[in-house]
Amino acid sequence: MRTLIILTLLAVLVMAATCYESHESMESHEYLHPFINRQRANDFIQADTRLEAISRERIRKRIKSPQERQREICEDYYPCEQYAFHHGYAAAYRHYFGRRRTK
Repeated sequence: MRTLIILTLLAVLVMAATCYESHESMESHEYLHPFINRQRANDFIQADTRLEAISRERIRKRIKSPQERQREICEDYYPCEQYAFHHGYAAAYRHYFGRRRTK
């Protein structure tokens, strides 16, 4: 019986220690207002730099390097792709498409 009382008191003390909500956690403004408005959320990002980055990314996607175009052409042709696995895409493109000349 004595052991049961001691275990019960110990359990109550452990529960009180772990479930206690300190006053420090209530000092935060996030406790009362967990969400902030969009204006405050985006204050640290400058709008014009964001738009510049987006436009640069669009331009970069539009303008591909010749190597990237050649690689895409080679990937679409299965024998070229298999050759590329062994010798590289540049050599595979030259092997399959390099000799072609349009008149």
